[in-house]
Amino acid sequence: MKIKVLQHSPTDHLPARRGDPTPTSRNLDPDMHPFARARERMRALNAAKMDRMFAKPFVAALEGHIDGVEAMARRPNSLAEVASASWDGEIIVHDIARRNHVVKIDNAHKGKISGICWSPYEENRLLSCGSDMSVKIWDTANLRDGDGDVSMEAGPSKFQKQKPVAVFNGKFAFNSIDHHRHDPIFATASSLLQVWDETKTTPISNITHPTSHESISSLRFAPSEPSVLASVGSDRTFILYDIRTSTAERRTILSFRANALSWSPTFPTTVLLASEDHNLYTFDLRQLKTPTQIYKGHVSAVMSCDWSPTGTEFVSGGWDRTVRIWKEGVGKQPEIYHTKRMQRVLSTLYSSDARYVLSGSDEGNVRIWKARASDKLAVVNTREKAAMEYRDALRERWKFDDEIGKVSRSRRIPKPVHKTHLLKHTMLDARRVKEERRRKHTRAGESKPTAERKKVVIEEQS
Repeated sequence: MKIKVLQHSPTDHLPARRGDPTPTSRNLDPDMHPFARARERMRALNAAKMDRMFAKPFVAALEGHIDGVEAMARRPNSLAEVASASWDGEIIVHDIARRNHVVKIDNAHKGKISGICWSPYEENRLLSCGSDMSVKIWDTANLRDGDGDVSMEAGPSKFQKQKPVAVFNGKFAFNSIDHHRHDPIFATASSLLQVWDETKTTPISNITHPTSHESISSLRFAPSEPSVLASVGSDRTFILYDIRTSTAERRTILSFRANALSWSPTFPTTVLLASEDHNLYTFDLRQLKTPTQIYKGHVSAVMSCDWSPTGTEFVSGGWDRTVRIWKEGVGKQPEIYHTKRMQRVLSTLYSSDARYVLSGSDEGNVRIWKARASDKLAVVNTREKAAMEYRDALRERWKFDDEIGKVSRSRRIPKPVHKTHLLKHTMLDARRVKEERRRKHTRAGESKPTAERKKVVIEEQS
């Protein structure tokens, strides 16, 4: 009589080390699991519903300003400190982690502050410019106590006695400011572009705007080429300057005015523009004839934009009183943040760790939002993290399912924004029908229709 015995190695069924989970064996034959796909779809649907249930993006409001916050800047090499400036001439350095004021400078400027930036050359130095035709440099190390907090016992008189390190006077009201990456020089924007040295009282370079009667609304140094400056102006131009030659190297005329710009931190040749025509555009400097991507969603002028430090997302704020977070390369369906009391958003900013988004609006509040609406702010253990990653993978895999996609895309939008969105679509549809009829019944139909991307740039000059 022949007896067959099944023999199994103990190493296949016992933990390799003490404390490890017990290995499990699975039969991956699809015939053995006829309902596996249905169970996975149900898990993906539950994951999508849980993501929307826990989507509570608002974290806190940083109070202190009494007027609109038009400029914000994060401090280099710091995860917590962010500076904001308002129209009443006040500058506040916030600690995001503790949600308090580290430095508060009352009456820093006479009138509104339109630009603010930190100096990478000296980390404690903060530069500000405003409508009083002056640029001021502040040493924040001397404006804080030993423990880094604002002294409340001293009262506001303490800050009124503080004086800036240096003051630079101009001939026009300044609209924007940015500091060089390595050298102690900075650039300002007004009716002309000026480059200043921190050790000198007069500008070392004056670059006249091609249309001198117009003003430059925003400028930024390029991250990969610090000697290259990009600016956008009220004459619908996007210009690249070289401060070594004090000339405008490339000039692009757009169909609409751009209000702000931001350089991508991971792709040095990519620049983002926030436009007056309710859209955002990304351009590749190697080819400026057409934008690489158009981002549609806002129903009013886009006033600010900022890239995430990871370069995969960016945030925008608009005149429609909403903050929107976009994925790079995806031109629609952004994440939408809003509150009842938030008015027109003038400035937006990512935190240095890319976990939070800050917005400044014209009612004087600086708000903190989660970069991902359903993220858990408490400590996440290994098991929770694995479960979150599994749910994310399920949503990504089943995102083309009708029911799951509908749940994932659902967003609550304020009623005025929704009505404006419907009106805008009605106007765009009417324009499209009119163009189709014109091409059908006139000689214009003999030529091919122009792609929307090719309508953005009117002319490019070198």
